[in-house]
Amino acid sequence: MRTYSLNRTPIVFLNKMHIARVSTLAIAFVAFCSMTIIAAMANAKSAPESFADLAEKLLPSVVNISTTQTVEAGKGPEMPQLPPGSPFEDFFKEFFDKNGQNQRSRRATSLGSGFIISEDGYVVTNNHVIQGADEITVILSDDTRLKAILIGRDSKTDLAVLKVKSDVPLKAVKFGNSDKSRVGDWIVAIGNPFGLGGTVTAGIISARGRDINSGPYDDFLQTDASINRGNSGGPMFNIDGEVIGVNTAIYSPSGGSVGIGFAIPSTTVAPVIRQLQKNGQVKRGWLGVHIQQVTDEIAESLGLKKSEGALVASVIEDGPAAKSKIKAGDVILEFNGKPVREMRMLPKIVADTEVEKAVDVIVWRSGKQVTLKVKVGELEEDKEVASKATLKKLDKKDQKRIDALGITVSSITDSLREQFKLAEKSKGIVITKVDEGGSAAEKGIRVGDLIVEISQEKVSKPRDVTRKVKEAKKQERKSVLLLLEGQSGLRFVAIRIEKP
Repeated sequence: MRTYSLNRTPIVFLNKMHIARVSTLAIAFVAFCSMTIIAAMANAKSAPESFADLAEKLLPSVVNISTTQTVEAGKGPEMPQLPPGSPFEDFFKEFFDKNGQNQRSRRATSLGSGFIISEDGYVVTNNHVIQGADEITVILSDDTRLKAILIGRDSKTDLAVLKVKSDVPLKAVKFGNSDKSRVGDWIVAIGNPFGLGGTVTAGIISARGRDINSGPYDDFLQTDASINRGNSGGPMFNIDGEVIGVNTAIYSPSGGSVGIGFAIPSTTVAPVIRQLQKNGQVKRGWLGVHIQQVTDEIAESLGLKKSEGALVASVIEDGPAAKSKIKAGDVILEFNGKPVREMRMLPKIVADTEVEKAVDVIVWRSGKQVTLKVKVGELEEDKEVASKATLKKLDKKDQKRIDALGITVSSITDSLREQFKLAEKSKGIVITKVDEGGSAAEKGIRVGDLIVEISQEKVSKPRDVTRKVKEAKKQERKSVLLLLEGQSGLRFVAIRIEKP
């Protein structure tokens, strides 16, 4: 065999023996590729010619939910003062008697959707469909009306479980694994839009992991299937007929479908429903930390290769994290074997963890990974963080300017403690001035904020700041990480080091 080069591209000439060997290899390779392609085509799920068979199978498991609520009469508008004997006096009196002042309590009704998950009558729907209802009626696909009782509801995920009694076994559907669903997969949505009854629409999964700020555990599937008012609580099916979501919300400037609907994924729904069926309420895991997003600047200042995980801004006293030696400044990278790729993943992972279970938590601390053992606590509804009062006028005594950060700082004095309402146990350095347009101002740092740590080291005097900035420059860091205490509590901020 000889090899020549033409424009740097190898040209290979083969003799007969080489040709025979290559031919055999080529045939084998083509055969292998053909088998691989055939197998892939067999496993691929092509677009169905019709959804009729699937709809016929699933419609009996989808129900309409009608709720009735007593609305107390409010005080109607007052009748205008008219001159005695006015010809309009009788007219206005009759009008206002009918439309407000003598109005009685009335019964308001609303319609939603749901689906049957067991032959003995358990039904899943949205919490907002049945919230405040005095009576709940489940209407089957054959128009059979069954009175329902509320087994349990969960406002944080907007889910509820009902129970009906039927003389015959009901046709139930089962949950699928929404984690296996991909963007572009076909889905079918069935519900009761505008009270019309069972209605089938089809589309694809448009996106995953959507956060629409509806609750602390947002992780919605987005679809372009038509979902309208009344579809709430209805199921989203994959083409295998498994429930992979509960249709809950839409984005719509007009109130109608514009092709952007959201469903709670079945991996969130299923464990919540199991707890509601068993206990009537949901117990969630609690870690006892306040967290924030790891930005590129924060990652660089901590020596992380990429911005991932959840940065611990503060640790709640006597909480599970505090008892397990998790510290402010730690970046939680993994919890109970599940990677934390971004901040908002952590609350859901912790909440889904069994209460009192001891789990491994991997954190990034001082430039390396550390594994800690944490016993998960139970989240209570009343756990919240208090904020500080509004800041008062500055005290300009004992200040030192830090040009590299665009701030002026001071040690804590009695005067500053009084002006900024600092607690007696507060420690650190007070920011008394923020340069307009500087690095600190860009990050939302304000006068009155307290610097507790710099580069994960506690500071108590202005010279500590200067020293830490110099160290960062020597290490060729582009920013320094500050732990600040302000009106919103503790938070980490990476500030770019300004050049002189």
